[in-house]
Amino acid sequence: MKILVVNGGSSSHKCSLYTLDGALPRHPPTPDWSAQLDWHAQQSTATLTLQTGPGIRDQRLVAEDPSEALVQLLATLWDGAHRVLSGPEAVDCIGHRVVHGGETYQRPVVIDDSVKAAIDRFTALAPLHNSINLAGIQLTESLFPKTPQVAVFDTAFHRQLPAAAAIYPGPYGWIDQGIRRYGFHGISHEYCARQAAMLLDKNLADLSLMICHLGNGSSLSAVQNGHSVDTTMGFTPLEGLMMGTRSGSIDPGILIALMRQGASAEDLDHLLNQESGLQGISGVSSDWRQIEAAVAQGNQRAQLAREIYLHRLKAEMGRMLMSLNGHLDALLFTAGIGEHASALRSQVCAALEFIGMRLDQAKNQANLVNQNIADPNSQIQVFVIEAQENWAIAQACHRLFPTQP
Repeated sequence: MKILVVNGGSSSHKCSLYTLDGALPRHPPTPDWSAQLDWHAQQSTATLTLQTGPGIRDQRLVAEDPSEALVQLLATLWDGAHRVLSGPEAVDCIGHRVVHGGETYQRPVVIDDSVKAAIDRFTALAPLHNSINLAGIQLTESLFPKTPQVAVFDTAFHRQLPAAAAIYPGPYGWIDQGIRRYGFHGISHEYCARQAAMLLDKNLADLSLMICHLGNGSSLSAVQNGHSVDTTMGFTPLEGLMMGTRSGSIDPGILIALMRQGASAEDLDHLLNQESGLQGISGVSSDWRQIEAAVAQGNQRAQLAREIYLHRLKAEMGRMLMSLNGHLDALLFTAGIGEHASALRSQVCAALEFIGMRLDQAKNQANLVNQNIADPNSQIQVFVIEAQENWAIAQACHRLFPTQP
């Protein structure tokens, strides 16, 4: 079974092709083909990074818009020196990451006209992402007209949040308007939860987990009995932790004050999503590695950004712990910062020593992935899980079409 994954973001697409025969493998397989497209709007060009085996090949694409660039990307599957398929008809299923599934979707679904209409309707809740996701679906429908397509929603894993965690303490009428906490990064959180259960050789339904998805966008989740019972992102991906360029949660009165000073909705959107977080405080970068380098050079603003990030991370982790009623079997780190920032993991885990958490510092420093990095005497296990969003989407497709050839 050939499964193509199309993972569209605001200015990039990450695509993978997997061959799956029989039961799902225990560990993520190497894709037959993977490609990343980074769109440069000002030049009407895109950088295509392509891998079909040993070695990585970069090339520049010239296109009128991101959709045309995506067509060129997908054509490398069956055209050119590094083709891996005879043609589009060789693909058995296509899985798409869709950011927002509203209150409707709790699991992956086969895409039909009603699903596309719903994705379009939810664009009001995620205007930048859902429109791109829908455009990707429509484009692949034209290129692969006979291939079933699957939508895997980033919000689905959090759809069973308890009402107390999901409903904002505003006017009750907000509920009827769909103003509630949805949560995001659900594909990653669910994948990490499943991986932890496998690594612990336990039933996911018997575990209490805290998952730290820490990257340019960051969120936490509390997972109990296999379900998300709390998470840090809310109505939008802006709520919660301090992030690369996003502020995370702030006093809404700040926005009212800025509006009274003349700021428009567009101004505030740009300010909170593009000019805040690590970038806004440090003035150096949104990249944690560059923040750490600047701190080592004595940059005080970078030091402040680092301290704020850690303070808010630990505070939100305390909230997740309370949502788990103080019971935690394992702490999981994933995504760019979570997988590679050993000093951050060490500081976070040191703050949790009061509940019996201990790190094996040698394993932590080695940045081992998909392994337990807790000290043997730790009462709580600690894992670094390699982010595998595309593989998680492929797994969802396989579960919907397990008998495909």
